[in-house]
Amino acid sequence: MSRISILDRDRCQPKKCNYVCIEYCPGVRMEEDTIVIDEDSKKPIISEQLCQGCGICTSRCPFDAITIINLPEALDEPIHRFGQNQFELFSLPQLSKGTVLGLLGQNGIGKSTIMKILSGEIIPNFGNYDKKYKDLSHVIDYYKGSALQNYFKNLSEDKIKVIHKPQMVDQLPKVVKGNVRDLLKKIDESNKFDYVCKNLDLKNILDRDMENLSGGELQRVAIAASVVRDGDFYFFDEPTSWLDVHQRLNAVKVIRSLADEGKSVLVIEHDLATLDALSDNIHILYGEPGAYGVVSQMKGVRVGINSYINGFLAEENVRIRKQAIKFSIRPPTQEQEGSPITTYTDLEKHFEGFDLKAEGGKIYHDEIVTAFGSNGIGKTTFAKILAGVEEADSGEIENDIKIAYKSQYIISDFEGRVQDFLYTNVPSYGSNLFQSEIMKPFSLEELLEKQVKDLSGGELQRLAIASTLSKEADIYLFDEPTAFLDVEQRLITGKTIRKIIESKNAASLIVDHDILFIDYISDRAMVFEGNPGLNGYANKPTDLRSSMNKFLKDLNISFRRDKETKRPRVNKLDSYLDREQKEIGEYYYLDTK
Repeated sequence: MSRISILDRDRCQPKKCNYVCIEYCPGVRMEEDTIVIDEDSKKPIISEQLCQGCGICTSRCPFDAITIINLPEALDEPIHRFGQNQFELFSLPQLSKGTVLGLLGQNGIGKSTIMKILSGEIIPNFGNYDKKYKDLSHVIDYYKGSALQNYFKNLSEDKIKVIHKPQMVDQLPKVVKGNVRDLLKKIDESNKFDYVCKNLDLKNILDRDMENLSGGELQRVAIAASVVRDGDFYFFDEPTSWLDVHQRLNAVKVIRSLADEGKSVLVIEHDLATLDALSDNIHILYGEPGAYGVVSQMKGVRVGINSYINGFLAEENVRIRKQAIKFSIRPPTQEQEGSPITTYTDLEKHFEGFDLKAEGGKIYHDEIVTAFGSNGIGKTTFAKILAGVEEADSGEIENDIKIAYKSQYIISDFEGRVQDFLYTNVPSYGSNLFQSEIMKPFSLEELLEKQVKDLSGGELQRLAIASTLSKEADIYLFDEPTAFLDVEQRLITGKTIRKIIESKNAASLIVDHDILFIDYISDRAMVFEGNPGLNGYANKPTDLRSSMNKFLKDLNISFRRDKETKRPRVNKLDSYLDREQKEIGEYYYLDTK
Protein backbone atom coordinates (compact mmCIF):
# COMPACT_ATOMS: atom_id res chain seq x y z
CA MET A 1 0.00 0.00 0.00
CA SER A 2 1.32 3.47 -0.90
CA ARG A 3 1.61 6.01 1.89
CA ILE A 4 2.42 9.64 2.43
CA SER A 5 4.56 11.06 5.22
CA ILE A 6 3.66 14.55 6.41
CA LEU A 7 6.14 16.61 8.41
CA ASP A 8 4.83 19.79 10.01
CA ARG A 9 7.94 21.94 9.77
CA ASP A 10 6.53 24.58 12.11
CA ARG A 11 6.24 22.02 14.89
CA CYS A 12 9.40 20.01 14.21
CA GLN A 13 12.16 21.06 16.63
CA PRO A 14 15.02 18.56 16.16
CA LYS A 15 17.49 20.44 18.38
CA LYS A 16 15.18 19.96 21.37
CA CYS A 17 14.56 16.25 20.79
CA ASN A 18 17.97 15.40 19.25
CA TYR A 19 16.37 13.69 16.23
CA VAL A 20 14.41 11.11 18.22
CA CYS A 21 12.65 9.98 15.00
CA ILE A 22 15.98 8.94 13.45
CA GLU A 23 17.09 7.26 16.68
CA TYR A 24 14.09 4.94 16.89
CA CYS A 25 13.40 4.27 13.18
CA PRO A 26 13.86 0.51 12.47
CA GLY A 27 14.85 1.29 8.89
CA VAL A 28 17.70 3.56 9.96
CA ARG A 29 18.91 0.89 12.38
CA MET A 30 19.06 -1.51 9.42
CA GLU A 31 21.28 1.06 7.69
CA GLU A 32 18.65 2.23 5.23
CA ASP A 33 18.17 5.93 4.42
CA THR A 34 14.58 5.85 5.68
CA ILE A 35 14.99 9.16 7.56
CA VAL A 36 17.75 11.60 6.64
CA ILE A 37 18.58 15.17 7.64
CA ASP A 38 17.88 17.91 5.12
CA GLU A 39 21.07 19.91 4.57
CA ASP A 40 19.27 23.25 4.25
CA SER A 41 16.63 23.13 7.00
CA LYS A 42 18.47 20.65 9.27
CA LYS A 43 15.14 18.91 9.73
CA PRO A 44 14.36 15.23 9.02
CA ILE A 45 13.06 13.97 5.69
CA ILE A 46 11.16 10.67 5.55
CA SER A 47 11.56 8.43 2.49
CA GLU A 48 8.09 7.25 1.50
CA GLN A 49 9.64 4.48 -0.63
CA LEU A 50 11.53 2.96 2.31
CA CYS A 51 9.08 3.82 5.11
CA GLN A 52 7.17 0.73 6.29
CA GLY A 53 4.52 2.70 8.16
CA CYS A 54 5.34 1.21 11.55
CA GLY A 55 4.35 4.46 13.28
CA ILE A 56 7.23 4.48 15.78
CA CYS A 57 8.39 7.94 14.71
CA THR A 58 4.87 9.37 15.08
CA SER A 59 4.54 8.01 18.63
CA ARG A 60 8.06 9.01 19.66
CA CYS A 61 7.97 12.56 18.27
CA PRO A 62 7.43 14.86 21.31
CA PHE A 63 5.94 17.63 19.16
CA ASP A 64 3.44 15.56 17.12
CA ALA A 65 5.11 16.86 13.96
CA ILE A 66 4.99 13.58 11.97
CA THR A 67 1.97 11.89 10.40
CA ILE A 68 2.05 8.68 8.34
CA ILE A 69 -1.05 8.23 6.15
CA ASN A 70 -1.93 5.21 4.03
CA LEU A 71 -3.35 6.21 0.65
CA PRO A 72 -6.18 4.43 -1.20
CA GLU A 73 -4.67 1.96 -3.67
CA ALA A 74 -6.89 3.17 -6.51
CA LEU A 75 -5.27 6.64 -6.64
CA ASP A 76 -3.26 7.56 -9.72
CA GLU A 77 -0.16 9.74 -9.58
CA PRO A 78 -0.70 13.14 -7.96
CA ILE A 79 -1.39 16.24 -10.03
CA HIS A 80 0.77 18.38 -7.79
CA ARG A 81 2.92 18.02 -4.69
CA PHE A 82 4.43 20.92 -2.79
CA GLY A 83 7.53 19.06 -1.65
CA GLN A 84 8.97 16.12 0.25
CA ASN A 85 6.62 15.15 3.09
CA GLN A 86 4.15 17.88 2.07
CA PHE A 87 0.60 18.13 0.68
CA GLU A 88 -0.33 16.49 -2.62
CA LEU A 89 -3.41 16.86 -4.80
CA PHE A 90 -4.99 14.12 -6.92
CA SER A 91 -7.00 15.02 -10.05
CA LEU A 92 -8.68 18.23 -11.20
CA PRO A 93 -12.33 19.20 -11.76
CA GLN A 94 -13.92 19.20 -15.20
CA LEU A 95 -14.74 22.72 -16.35
CA SER A 96 -17.42 23.45 -18.94
CA LYS A 97 -18.83 26.61 -20.45
CA GLY A 98 -22.21 27.93 -19.39
CA THR A 99 -22.23 26.21 -15.99
CA VAL A 100 -21.41 26.95 -12.37
CA LEU A 101 -19.28 24.21 -10.85
CA GLY A 102 -19.00 24.01 -7.06
CA LEU A 103 -16.14 22.64 -4.95
CA LEU A 104 -17.14 21.21 -1.57
CA GLY A 105 -14.77 19.92 1.07
CA GLN A 106 -12.85 20.65 4.25
CA ASN A 107 -10.34 23.45 4.61
CA GLY A 108 -6.80 22.36 3.78
CA ILE A 109 -8.00 19.71 1.31
CA GLY A 110 -6.82 21.44 -1.90
CA LYS A 111 -9.68 23.67 -3.12
CA SER A 112 -7.62 26.86 -3.26
CA THR A 113 -4.73 24.89 -4.79
CA ILE A 114 -7.06 23.83 -7.61
CA MET A 115 -7.98 27.45 -8.28
CA LYS A 116 -4.31 28.45 -8.38
CA ILE A 117 -3.51 25.64 -10.82
CA LEU A 118 -6.41 26.49 -13.12
CA SER A 119 -5.55 30.20 -13.02
CA GLY A 120 -1.90 29.53 -13.87
CA GLU A 121 -0.49 30.65 -10.51
CA ILE A 122 0.82 27.11 -9.85
CA ILE A 123 2.30 24.85 -12.55
CA PRO A 124 1.46 21.19 -11.75
CA ASN A 125 4.52 19.00 -11.16
CA PHE A 126 2.73 15.58 -11.06
CA GLY A 127 4.65 14.66 -7.93
CA ASN A 128 8.07 15.68 -9.33
CA TYR A 129 8.53 18.46 -6.82
CA ASP A 130 12.29 18.70 -7.47
CA LYS A 131 11.70 19.87 -11.04
CA LYS A 132 11.15 23.56 -11.71
CA TYR A 133 8.77 23.74 -14.66
CA LYS A 134 8.75 27.02 -16.58
CA ASP A 135 5.72 26.40 -18.79
CA LEU A 136 2.63 24.21 -19.20
CA SER A 137 3.88 21.99 -22.06
CA HIS A 138 4.14 18.87 -19.88
CA VAL A 139 0.64 19.55 -18.49
CA ILE A 140 -0.79 19.84 -22.01
CA ASP A 141 0.79 16.51 -22.95
CA TYR A 142 -0.52 14.85 -19.78
CA TYR A 143 -4.13 15.83 -20.54
CA LYS A 144 -3.93 14.97 -24.23
CA GLY A 145 -7.37 14.09 -25.60
CA SER A 146 -9.32 15.70 -22.75
CA ALA A 147 -11.03 19.05 -22.29
CA LEU A 148 -8.28 20.11 -19.88
CA GLN A 149 -5.73 19.82 -22.71
CA ASN A 150 -7.44 22.64 -24.63
CA TYR A 151 -7.89 24.59 -21.42
CA PHE A 152 -4.19 24.53 -20.47
CA LYS A 153 -3.13 25.07 -24.09
CA ASN A 154 -5.24 28.20 -24.35
CA LEU A 155 -4.07 29.32 -20.90
CA SER A 156 -0.41 28.97 -21.92
CA GLU A 157 -1.01 30.97 -25.11
CA ASP A 158 -2.91 33.72 -23.25
CA LYS A 159 -6.03 32.98 -25.27
CA ILE A 160 -8.24 32.81 -22.19
CA LYS A 161 -8.58 35.24 -19.32
CA VAL A 162 -9.12 34.04 -15.76
CA ILE A 163 -10.82 36.27 -13.17
CA HIS A 164 -10.23 35.25 -9.54
CA LYS A 165 -12.11 36.62 -6.50
CA PRO A 166 -9.94 35.90 -3.43
CA GLN A 167 -11.12 34.50 -0.11
CA MET A 168 -9.72 37.11 2.31
CA VAL A 169 -11.60 40.20 1.11
CA ASP A 170 -10.87 41.97 4.41
CA GLN A 171 -7.27 42.34 3.16
CA LEU A 172 -8.33 44.25 0.02
CA PRO A 173 -8.01 47.77 1.53
CA LYS A 174 -4.29 47.08 2.05
CA VAL A 175 -3.72 46.68 -1.70
CA VAL A 176 -6.62 48.57 -3.31
CA LYS A 177 -7.02 52.28 -2.60
CA GLY A 178 -9.65 54.85 -3.58
CA ASN A 179 -13.44 54.94 -3.60
CA VAL A 180 -15.73 52.20 -4.86
CA ARG A 181 -17.12 54.12 -7.84
CA ASP A 182 -13.70 54.90 -9.30
CA LEU A 183 -12.49 51.34 -8.74
CA LEU A 184 -15.44 49.69 -10.51
CA LYS A 185 -15.58 52.26 -13.34
CA LYS A 186 -11.87 51.76 -14.02
CA ILE A 187 -12.14 47.99 -14.49
CA ASP A 188 -15.63 47.84 -16.08
CA GLU A 189 -14.77 45.97 -19.28
CA SER A 190 -18.22 44.49 -19.87
CA ASN A 191 -20.42 47.56 -19.26
CA LYS A 192 -22.05 46.02 -16.18
CA PHE A 193 -21.48 48.84 -13.71
CA ASP A 194 -25.17 49.73 -13.37
CA TYR A 195 -26.17 46.04 -13.23
CA VAL A 196 -23.87 45.12 -10.33
CA CYS A 197 -24.65 48.33 -8.44
CA LYS A 198 -28.36 47.55 -8.57
CA ASN A 199 -28.26 43.81 -7.90
CA LEU A 200 -25.54 43.90 -5.23
CA ASP A 201 -27.00 47.03 -3.58
CA LEU A 202 -23.86 49.14 -3.90
CA LYS A 203 -25.41 52.56 -4.58
CA ASN A 204 -25.06 53.79 -0.98
CA ILE A 205 -21.34 52.99 -0.77
CA LEU A 206 -20.11 54.10 -4.21
CA ASP A 207 -18.49 57.26 -2.86
CA ARG A 208 -16.87 55.64 0.15
CA ASP A 209 -13.19 54.67 0.31
CA MET A 210 -12.29 50.99 0.40
CA GLU A 211 -10.69 51.37 3.82
CA ASN A 212 -14.03 52.49 5.30
CA LEU A 213 -16.06 49.46 4.17
CA SER A 214 -17.33 46.66 6.39
CA GLY A 215 -16.61 43.00 5.67
CA GLY A 216 -19.95 42.46 3.92
CA GLU A 217 -19.50 45.61 1.83
CA LEU A 218 -15.99 44.53 0.82
CA GLN A 219 -17.36 41.13 -0.21
CA ARG A 220 -20.00 42.67 -2.46
CA VAL A 221 -17.45 45.04 -4.02
CA ALA A 222 -15.10 42.10 -4.64
CA ILE A 223 -17.87 40.15 -6.39
CA ALA A 224 -18.79 43.22 -8.44
CA ALA A 225 -15.15 43.82 -9.39
CA SER A 226 -14.94 40.25 -10.72
CA VAL A 227 -18.21 40.37 -12.65
CA VAL A 228 -17.58 43.69 -14.44
CA ARG A 229 -14.31 42.38 -15.89
CA ASP A 230 -14.48 40.54 -19.20
CA GLY A 231 -13.08 37.04 -18.72
CA ASP A 232 -13.58 33.48 -19.90
CA PHE A 233 -13.27 31.64 -16.56
CA TYR A 234 -14.39 33.07 -13.23
CA PHE A 235 -13.25 31.64 -9.89
CA PHE A 236 -15.02 32.71 -6.68
CA ASP A 237 -13.41 31.69 -3.38
CA GLU A 238 -16.06 31.79 -0.60
CA PRO A 239 -18.15 34.64 -2.08
CA THR A 240 -20.80 34.81 0.69
CA SER A 241 -18.77 35.29 3.89
CA TRP A 242 -20.20 38.24 5.88
CA LEU A 243 -23.26 38.50 3.61
CA ASP A 244 -26.78 38.21 5.00
CA VAL A 245 -29.33 35.80 3.50
CA HIS A 246 -30.81 38.34 1.08
CA GLN A 247 -27.35 39.48 -0.06
CA ARG A 248 -26.29 35.86 -0.55
CA LEU A 249 -29.19 35.21 -2.90
CA ASN A 250 -28.41 38.44 -4.75
CA ALA A 251 -24.82 37.22 -5.13
CA VAL A 252 -26.17 33.91 -6.46
CA LYS A 253 -28.15 35.80 -9.10
CA VAL A 254 -25.18 37.91 -10.20
CA ILE A 255 -22.69 35.01 -10.32
CA ARG A 256 -25.15 32.78 -12.17
CA SER A 257 -25.61 35.52 -14.78
CA LEU A 258 -22.03 34.81 -15.91
CA ALA A 259 -22.94 31.19 -16.69
CA ASP A 260 -26.04 32.39 -18.55
CA GLU A 261 -23.65 34.35 -20.80
CA GLY A 262 -21.70 31.16 -21.58
CA LYS A 263 -18.86 31.75 -19.13
CA SER A 264 -17.34 28.97 -17.02
CA VAL A 265 -17.64 29.56 -13.27
CA LEU A 266 -15.94 27.71 -10.41
CA VAL A 267 -17.05 28.37 -6.83
CA ILE A 268 -15.74 27.36 -3.40
CA GLU A 269 -18.55 27.70 -0.87
CA HIS A 270 -19.26 26.26 2.59
CA ASP A 271 -22.84 27.53 2.97
CA LEU A 272 -24.70 24.50 1.61
CA ALA A 273 -27.96 26.38 1.01
CA THR A 274 -26.11 28.96 -1.10
CA LEU A 275 -24.05 26.31 -2.90
CA ASP A 276 -27.27 24.44 -3.69
CA ALA A 277 -28.88 27.53 -5.22
CA LEU A 278 -25.71 28.59 -7.06
CA SER A 279 -24.24 25.44 -8.64
CA ASP A 280 -25.27 23.20 -11.51
CA ASN A 281 -22.82 20.44 -10.56
CA ILE A 282 -20.25 19.91 -7.81
CA HIS A 283 -17.06 18.01 -7.07
CA ILE A 284 -16.47 16.79 -3.52
CA LEU A 285 -12.92 16.86 -2.22
CA TYR A 286 -11.94 14.23 0.33
CA GLY A 287 -8.72 12.98 1.94
CA GLU A 288 -6.72 14.26 4.90
CA PRO A 289 -6.55 18.06 5.44
CA GLY A 290 -2.97 19.23 5.10
CA ALA A 291 -1.85 15.84 3.72
CA TYR A 292 -3.67 14.98 0.48
CA GLY A 293 -6.86 15.78 -1.37
CA VAL A 294 -8.82 13.82 -3.99
CA VAL A 295 -11.38 15.30 -6.39
CA SER A 296 -14.48 13.12 -6.73
CA GLN A 297 -16.41 12.48 -9.91
CA MET A 298 -18.75 15.26 -10.98
CA LYS A 299 -22.16 15.02 -9.32
CA GLY A 300 -25.46 16.83 -9.68
CA VAL A 301 -25.72 19.51 -7.01
CA ARG A 302 -28.53 17.86 -4.99
CA VAL A 303 -27.03 14.36 -5.14
CA GLY A 304 -23.55 15.70 -4.38
CA ILE A 305 -24.55 17.74 -1.34
CA ASN A 306 -26.63 14.86 0.02
CA SER A 307 -23.68 12.50 -0.45
CA TYR A 308 -21.50 14.91 1.47
CA ILE A 309 -24.06 15.21 4.28
CA ASN A 310 -24.45 11.42 4.45
CA GLY A 311 -20.66 11.03 4.49
CA PHE A 312 -20.54 8.38 1.75
CA LEU A 313 -19.60 8.71 -1.94
CA ALA A 314 -21.28 5.76 -3.65
CA GLU A 315 -19.51 6.01 -7.03
CA GLU A 316 -16.08 6.08 -5.36
CA ASN A 317 -17.12 3.64 -2.60
CA VAL A 318 -15.48 5.99 -0.08
CA ARG A 319 -16.73 6.95 3.37
CA ILE A 320 -15.61 10.50 4.17
CA ARG A 321 -17.29 10.80 7.58
CA LYS A 322 -18.18 8.27 10.25
CA GLN A 323 -21.66 9.68 10.80
CA ALA A 324 -24.16 11.58 8.68
CA ILE A 325 -25.16 15.14 9.54
CA LYS A 326 -28.71 14.98 10.88
CA PHE A 327 -31.31 17.69 10.29
CA SER A 328 -34.63 17.45 12.10
CA ILE A 329 -37.95 19.20 11.75
CA ARG A 330 -38.61 20.36 15.28
CA PRO A 331 -42.07 21.34 16.50
CA PRO A 332 -42.42 24.88 17.87
CA THR A 333 -40.74 25.11 21.28
CA GLN A 334 -42.52 26.75 24.18
CA GLU A 335 -40.75 29.27 26.37
CA GLN A 336 -39.15 27.49 29.29
CA GLU A 337 -40.51 27.59 32.80
CA GLY A 338 -38.39 28.57 35.76
CA SER A 339 -35.86 31.31 36.35
CA PRO A 340 -34.12 32.68 33.23
CA ILE A 341 -30.39 33.25 33.17
CA THR A 342 -31.11 36.88 32.30
CA THR A 343 -34.04 39.15 31.52
CA TYR A 344 -33.80 42.41 29.62
CA THR A 345 -36.44 45.10 29.28
CA ASP A 346 -37.19 47.06 26.11
CA LEU A 347 -33.85 48.53 25.04
CA GLU A 348 -32.99 51.54 22.91
CA LYS A 349 -29.69 52.74 21.50
CA HIS A 350 -29.26 55.86 19.38
CA PHE A 351 -26.31 56.69 17.14
CA GLU A 352 -25.92 59.48 14.65
CA GLY A 353 -27.98 58.23 11.71
CA PHE A 354 -29.02 54.90 13.26
CA ASP A 355 -31.50 53.85 15.97
CA LEU A 356 -31.96 50.40 17.52
CA LYS A 357 -34.94 49.22 19.57
CA ALA A 358 -35.18 45.78 21.11
CA GLU A 359 -38.27 44.10 22.54
CA GLY A 360 -37.74 42.85 26.08
CA GLY A 361 -37.04 39.15 26.41
CA LYS A 362 -35.53 36.31 28.41
CA ILE A 363 -32.65 33.90 27.88
CA TYR A 364 -32.67 30.60 29.77
CA HIS A 365 -30.04 28.19 31.00
CA ASP A 366 -28.79 25.50 28.59
CA GLU A 367 -30.30 27.09 25.48
CA ILE A 368 -28.85 28.47 22.25
CA VAL A 369 -30.57 31.52 20.79
CA THR A 370 -29.67 32.57 17.25
CA ALA A 371 -30.14 36.09 15.87
CA PHE A 372 -30.58 36.81 12.18
CA GLY A 373 -31.57 39.64 9.88
CA SER A 374 -30.08 41.94 7.28
CA ASN A 375 -26.62 43.42 7.68
CA GLY A 376 -26.51 46.91 9.18
CA ILE A 377 -29.69 46.40 11.17
CA GLY A 378 -28.33 46.23 14.73
CA LYS A 379 -27.48 42.60 15.48
CA THR A 380 -23.89 43.33 16.46
CA THR A 381 -24.97 46.43 18.41
CA PHE A 382 -27.47 44.34 20.38
CA ALA A 383 -24.78 41.76 21.11
CA LYS A 384 -22.43 44.51 22.31
CA ILE A 385 -25.12 45.90 24.63
CA LEU A 386 -25.61 42.46 26.19
CA ALA A 387 -21.84 42.07 26.44
CA GLY A 388 -21.45 45.46 28.12
CA VAL A 389 -19.28 46.80 25.29
CA GLU A 390 -22.03 49.33 24.48
CA GLU A 391 -24.44 50.92 26.96
CA ALA A 392 -28.13 51.21 26.14
CA ASP A 393 -29.69 54.70 26.22
CA SER A 394 -32.80 53.27 27.86
CA GLY A 395 -33.81 49.94 29.34
CA GLU A 396 -31.75 47.59 31.43
CA ILE A 397 -30.41 44.06 31.60
CA GLU A 398 -31.47 42.39 34.80
CA ASN A 399 -29.36 39.94 36.79
CA ASP A 400 -25.64 40.31 37.35
CA ILE A 401 -24.21 38.08 34.61
CA LYS A 402 -20.83 37.48 33.05
CA ILE A 403 -20.53 37.66 29.25
CA ALA A 404 -17.91 36.05 27.01
CA TYR A 405 -17.92 37.78 23.64
CA LYS A 406 -16.38 36.86 20.26
CA SER A 407 -16.63 39.81 17.90
CA GLN A 408 -17.38 39.65 14.18
CA TYR A 409 -13.93 40.76 13.06
CA ILE A 410 -11.07 38.72 14.44
CA ILE A 411 -7.96 40.58 15.53
CA SER A 412 -4.85 38.91 14.10
CA ASP A 413 -2.11 41.37 15.11
CA PHE A 414 -0.99 39.39 18.16
CA GLU A 415 2.80 39.08 18.10
CA GLY A 416 3.76 35.51 18.82
CA ARG A 417 2.75 31.91 18.37
CA VAL A 418 -0.67 30.40 18.97
CA GLN A 419 0.80 28.73 22.06
CA ASP A 420 1.85 32.16 23.37
CA PHE A 421 -1.64 33.52 22.68
CA LEU A 422 -3.22 30.68 24.66
CA TYR A 423 -0.81 31.12 27.56
CA THR A 424 -1.67 34.83 27.64
CA ASN A 425 -5.44 34.72 27.11
CA VAL A 426 -6.62 31.33 28.38
CA PRO A 427 -6.06 30.74 32.12
CA SER A 428 -7.22 27.13 31.80
CA TYR A 429 -4.74 26.35 29.01
CA GLY A 430 -2.92 23.16 29.92
CA SER A 431 -5.77 21.73 31.98
CA ASN A 432 -7.21 18.36 31.03
CA LEU A 433 -10.66 19.90 30.59
CA PHE A 434 -9.44 22.52 28.10
CA GLN A 435 -7.40 19.91 26.24
CA SER A 436 -10.26 17.44 25.81
CA GLU A 437 -13.34 19.67 25.56
CA ILE A 438 -12.05 22.66 23.58
CA MET A 439 -8.54 22.25 22.23
CA LYS A 440 -9.11 18.83 20.65
CA PRO A 441 -12.43 19.58 18.86
CA PHE A 442 -10.97 22.74 17.29
CA SER A 443 -7.68 20.96 16.38
CA LEU A 444 -5.57 23.64 18.02
CA GLU A 445 -2.65 21.24 18.56
CA GLU A 446 -1.68 21.59 14.91
CA LEU A 447 -1.54 25.38 15.24
CA LEU A 448 0.52 25.77 18.42
CA GLU A 449 3.84 26.59 16.75
CA LYS A 450 2.35 28.85 14.07
CA GLN A 451 2.52 32.65 14.32
CA VAL A 452 -0.92 34.13 14.98
CA LYS A 453 -0.43 36.73 12.24
CA ASP A 454 0.20 33.92 9.72
CA LEU A 455 -3.03 32.01 10.44
CA SER A 456 -5.71 31.62 7.79
CA GLY A 457 -9.22 32.99 8.30
CA GLY A 458 -10.55 29.59 9.38
CA GLU A 459 -7.65 29.02 11.79
CA LEU A 460 -8.15 32.45 13.37
CA GLN A 461 -11.87 31.74 13.73
CA ARG A 462 -11.25 28.42 15.49
CA LEU A 463 -8.77 30.08 17.86
CA ALA A 464 -11.19 32.92 18.64
CA ILE A 465 -14.14 30.59 19.34
CA ALA A 466 -12.00 28.30 21.51
CA SER A 467 -10.64 31.27 23.47
CA THR A 468 -14.19 32.56 24.09
CA LEU A 469 -15.49 29.16 25.22
CA SER A 470 -12.59 28.80 27.67
CA LYS A 471 -13.80 31.78 29.71
CA GLU A 472 -16.11 31.51 32.69
CA ALA A 473 -19.39 33.14 31.73
CA ASP A 474 -23.17 32.93 31.99
CA ILE A 475 -23.82 33.83 28.35
CA TYR A 476 -21.48 33.19 25.40
CA LEU A 477 -21.96 35.65 22.53
CA PHE A 478 -20.67 34.72 19.08
CA ASP A 479 -20.86 37.17 16.18
CA GLU A 480 -20.67 35.28 12.86
CA PRO A 481 -18.72 32.25 14.12
CA THR A 482 -19.07 30.33 10.83
CA ALA A 483 -17.12 32.79 8.65
CA PHE A 484 -14.21 30.95 6.94
CA LEU A 485 -15.13 27.60 8.56
CA ASP A 486 -15.86 24.59 6.39
CA VAL A 487 -18.96 22.41 6.83
CA GLU A 488 -17.18 19.95 9.12
CA GLN A 489 -15.84 22.73 11.33
CA ARG A 490 -19.27 24.38 11.53
CA LEU A 491 -20.74 21.09 12.69
CA ILE A 492 -17.99 20.67 15.31
CA THR A 493 -18.45 24.28 16.44
CA GLY A 494 -22.17 23.73 16.98
CA LYS A 495 -21.62 20.52 18.94
CA THR A 496 -18.85 22.03 21.07
CA ILE A 497 -20.79 25.18 21.94
CA ARG A 498 -23.77 23.02 22.92
CA LYS A 499 -21.63 20.75 25.10
CA ILE A 500 -19.82 23.60 26.87
CA ILE A 501 -22.90 25.68 27.71
CA GLU A 502 -24.77 22.64 29.02
CA SER A 503 -21.81 21.56 31.15
CA LYS A 504 -21.64 25.08 32.63
CA ASN A 505 -25.43 25.53 32.88
CA ALA A 506 -24.94 28.65 30.75
CA ALA A 507 -26.52 29.96 27.51
CA SER A 508 -25.38 31.21 24.14
CA LEU A 509 -26.49 33.92 21.72
CA ILE A 510 -25.21 33.42 18.16
CA VAL A 511 -25.44 35.96 15.33
CA ASP A 512 -25.06 34.22 11.96
CA HIS A 513 -26.37 34.00 8.39
CA ASP A 514 -25.85 30.32 7.54
CA ILE A 515 -29.37 28.89 7.36
CA LEU A 516 -28.23 25.27 7.75
CA PHE A 517 -26.07 26.12 10.78
CA ILE A 518 -28.95 28.07 12.35
CA ASP A 519 -31.30 25.16 11.69
CA TYR A 520 -28.81 22.69 13.19
CA ILE A 521 -28.02 24.57 16.41
CA SER A 522 -31.00 26.74 17.42
CA ASP A 523 -33.34 26.25 20.36
CA ARG A 524 -34.99 29.64 19.84
CA ALA A 525 -34.30 32.61 17.58
CA MET A 526 -34.53 36.39 17.29
CA VAL A 527 -35.54 38.28 14.13
CA PHE A 528 -34.11 41.74 13.41
CA GLU A 529 -36.23 44.00 11.19
CA GLY A 530 -35.93 47.54 9.90
CA ASN A 531 -34.01 49.60 7.35
CA PRO A 532 -30.31 48.72 7.11
CA GLY A 533 -28.10 51.61 8.15
CA LEU A 534 -31.07 53.65 9.44
CA ASN A 535 -33.03 51.76 12.10
CA GLY A 536 -33.49 48.29 13.49
CA TYR A 537 -35.95 46.44 15.71
CA ALA A 538 -35.10 43.23 17.55
CA ASN A 539 -37.96 40.87 18.30
CA LYS A 540 -37.76 38.85 21.51
CA PRO A 541 -36.52 35.24 21.31
CA THR A 542 -39.21 32.81 20.13
CA ASP A 543 -39.38 29.36 18.52
CA LEU A 544 -37.30 28.86 15.37
CA ARG A 545 -40.25 28.02 13.13
CA SER A 546 -42.13 31.24 13.89
CA SER A 547 -38.96 33.33 13.71
CA MET A 548 -37.85 31.93 10.39
CA ASN A 549 -41.30 32.26 8.83
CA LYS A 550 -41.40 35.91 9.89
CA PHE A 551 -37.90 36.58 8.60
CA LEU A 552 -38.33 34.87 5.22
CA LYS A 553 -41.75 36.43 4.65
CA ASP A 554 -40.17 39.88 4.87
CA LEU A 555 -37.55 38.78 2.31
CA ASN A 556 -40.14 37.08 0.06
CA ILE A 557 -38.04 33.88 0.11
CA SER A 558 -39.17 30.34 0.88
CA PHE A 559 -37.29 27.16 1.76
CA ARG A 560 -38.36 23.54 1.35
CA ARG A 561 -36.98 20.41 3.00
CA ASP A 562 -34.91 17.93 1.03
CA LYS A 563 -36.74 14.61 0.86
CA GLU A 564 -33.68 12.55 1.76
CA THR A 565 -31.69 14.60 4.31
CA LYS A 566 -34.35 17.09 5.56
CA ARG A 567 -31.88 19.95 5.00
CA PRO A 568 -33.36 23.35 4.04
CA ARG A 569 -33.23 24.15 0.30
CA VAL A 570 -34.15 27.52 -1.19
CA ASN A 571 -37.08 27.53 -3.63
CA LYS A 572 -36.82 29.31 -6.95
CA LEU A 573 -38.86 32.50 -6.93
CA ASP A 574 -42.43 31.95 -8.21
CA SER A 575 -41.94 28.19 -8.59
CA TYR A 576 -44.88 25.92 -7.71
CA LEU A 577 -43.51 25.12 -4.25
CA ASP A 578 -42.63 28.76 -3.64
CA ARG A 579 -46.19 29.88 -4.40
CA GLU A 580 -47.75 26.98 -2.45
CA GLN A 581 -45.74 27.62 0.71
CA LYS A 582 -46.35 31.35 0.65
CA GLU A 583 -50.10 30.80 0.29
CA ILE A 584 -50.22 28.71 3.50
CA GLY A 585 -47.67 30.88 5.34
CA GLU A 586 -45.03 28.15 5.65
CA TYR A 587 -41.90 29.82 4.33
CA TYR A 588 -39.52 27.41 5.99
CA TYR A 589 -40.87 24.23 7.51
CA LEU A 590 -42.84 22.55 4.72
CA ASP A 591 -41.82 18.88 4.69
CA THR A 592 -41.85 17.55 1.09
CA LYS A 593 -42.34 13.84 1.72
